[in-house]
Amino acid sequence: MEPHVPRTARIALNRPIRRLFDYLVPDHMTLQRGQRVTVPFGRQSATGLVVETDAQPPEGITLKPVRSAAEAWPALPPETFRLLSWASDYYQHPLGECLFTALPPALRRGRPAVEKVEPYWQACGDPALLPGNATRQRELLAWLKRQPGGAGSKQIVRAGFTQSQIRSLQEKELIRETTPPSTDGATEETRNRIPVLSPAQQEAADQLPSPDDGFTTTLLFGITGSGKTELYLHYLKTHLDDKHQALVLVPEINLTPQTVARFQYYFGSRIAVWHSALKDSERLSTWLRIRNGEPVILIGTRSAVLLPFTELKTIIVDEEHDSSYKQGEGFRYSARDTAVYRAHLNNCPIILGSATPSMESYHNALTGKYTLVRLEERAGNAQLPTIKLLDIRSRPLEGGLSRPAIRAIEKCLNAGQQALVFVNRRGFAPVTMCFDCGHMVECPRCDTRLTYHRHDRAMRCHHCDFQTAATDHCPKCSSDSFKPVGQGTERSEDVLATQFPDVPVVRVDRDSTQRKGSIQGILETVNSGSPCILVGTQMLAKGHDFPNVTLVVVVNADGGLFSVDFRAPEQLIQTLLQVSGRAGRGEKSGEVLVQTCHSDHPLLRSLAAGYYLPVADQLLAERETGQLPPYRSMAILRAESNIMASSLKLLDDMKSKASDCGVESWGPLPAVIARRADRHRAQLIMVSSNRIRLNRQLAALCQELDLMKLPADIKWAIDVDPLETG
Repeated sequence: MEPHVPRTARIALNRPIRRLFDYLVPDHMTLQRGQRVTVPFGRQSATGLVVETDAQPPEGITLKPVRSAAEAWPALPPETFRLLSWASDYYQHPLGECLFTALPPALRRGRPAVEKVEPYWQACGDPALLPGNATRQRELLAWLKRQPGGAGSKQIVRAGFTQSQIRSLQEKELIRETTPPSTDGATEETRNRIPVLSPAQQEAADQLPSPDDGFTTTLLFGITGSGKTELYLHYLKTHLDDKHQALVLVPEINLTPQTVARFQYYFGSRIAVWHSALKDSERLSTWLRIRNGEPVILIGTRSAVLLPFTELKTIIVDEEHDSSYKQGEGFRYSARDTAVYRAHLNNCPIILGSATPSMESYHNALTGKYTLVRLEERAGNAQLPTIKLLDIRSRPLEGGLSRPAIRAIEKCLNAGQQALVFVNRRGFAPVTMCFDCGHMVECPRCDTRLTYHRHDRAMRCHHCDFQTAATDHCPKCSSDSFKPVGQGTERSEDVLATQFPDVPVVRVDRDSTQRKGSIQGILETVNSGSPCILVGTQMLAKGHDFPNVTLVVVVNADGGLFSVDFRAPEQLIQTLLQVSGRAGRGEKSGEVLVQTCHSDHPLLRSLAAGYYLPVADQLLAERETGQLPPYRSMAILRAESNIMASSLKLLDDMKSKASDCGVESWGPLPAVIARRADRHRAQLIMVSSNRIRLNRQLAALCQELDLMKLPADIKWAIDVDPLETG
């Protein structure tokens, strides 16, 4: 008789540690890679994911058994598991945390992978059986009789009835629980709807690959207002069958209501959404639809790319240049680049759309790695707006606005049109200064100044969220010459409200859109078409379609011209062209006024021509001269601690251990904002013309750092392909 050989499983836990844990598999249990299990961990139980089965455990260790399997099937199917394993290696992040990113919060906590089913009710009795005083029950019964297929409990409550009235009718057997009518939400009319394309759009559509062609990456360069969304809809309508899934990535939650409504018009309830503002139950429901292979078209923000699709046939990344696709902390992945690798694994096409493509994507298109498709005509009769540089040197400003800009806004409003004022700084003023002693209020926890927010009389740090009450007197010399300096969205809003008291001034920034539904209310105001002034930050620059906006005023265009970050000029031009693209999207022509103190700067003069690709060629030439990305790969090793000396010493030690001669190291140096939330931050930048060598060097440094017994106050992180180098 052969000896019993114990079976083992290697498990990943949702912990920031770069190791896996071995457990015994009980005889009655069969496990697969990607399956959720419950295991003992210390004195507690933990939810884990199976990474490997029958691995050889270290000798001399007694293994604990797996307690239970959450499901009989893997939560992460093979292709999703390979994607996350690749991302873990590429972005140098612990595998456990990467794998758990693909699960909704409920499943990370160990909840069952089943959706809580809402009861569905149908009328089945005579109202005459109700007593005379049961008025509301009689009204509910009559209401249900008017719903042909019945109604769910939530719908009944929304109609003004209560759970108690539902229970009373159920006990009297006047209503019965039933199954909801099965429908995909698409009527015959919906199924037959196909967007009508203009000749220019049709020419671009003809160049897009079919899913039958396998993996291809297409960069769709479509100028603002050219109808890229219509092209996406047409593509999915003509190429995606009723059995397969598609993923549409969008950069911001605030874009999803507009986008979802347009997609639902053509696809009904095949459309699902995924973003961080959803309830846990909503995310679990959507996750199950995707994992079960339902033919959903998912519109989602960054983390949607990691979900367990099983029938994925097409990926679209809208506004592919947007920085919000890059995770800024923890698992620092790029959703755009991960989507390209996912398309490779799924052998399906991916379309990257933008009016201002990133340097990386544009370079890939120029070198033949991506296919470049151009769409350079606006939809309908709309024309590109004219862009004028307005030199504000020596001009008096009111709330950051020059007199010519205010006159242009007045002319726009008198014509019954709408204006947009772009101020890339929220709050009332970025600095509050004493004009007697020169004192400026700084954050006690960061190397930055507090922003004055007039609406709630607060001084706030936009880096660590520290806040304190505002004061009218200088904290240092008690002078009353303590005044806000500079402009933010609140100051511009106040000045415009004073100048134009009869016209709504709508502010759009992170502060004004915090409440749920606030962005929808703002969009309804603007879409009414009545004269109004929009004042906002970058949130206004992204994808919104405001047909009656004919004037855009950029308050200060100089922020990115002289930054230490080599990406700043690219990001500046992208933002300015995106916000300029909000003007003249309807029948009326648009105008853009860009206020600047450097109207002779070559980058701004190129911007005034209104064409992005020549500017991109200019920026790429500068990058090639400096051998910066995309011509070389880059990663940053960041360290932070209670004192700067500790951060710099750790990075110095790591630089001395970086032995690969094909990897160049810059620094270490303090970060631009060296102290943030009382943590002193420094960074070591590494570049190489060989990405494989760079990743191998990073892996060796991670291994070295894991073995070091660092003091508890020292933290480190690696950022591969960073978007911020300051």
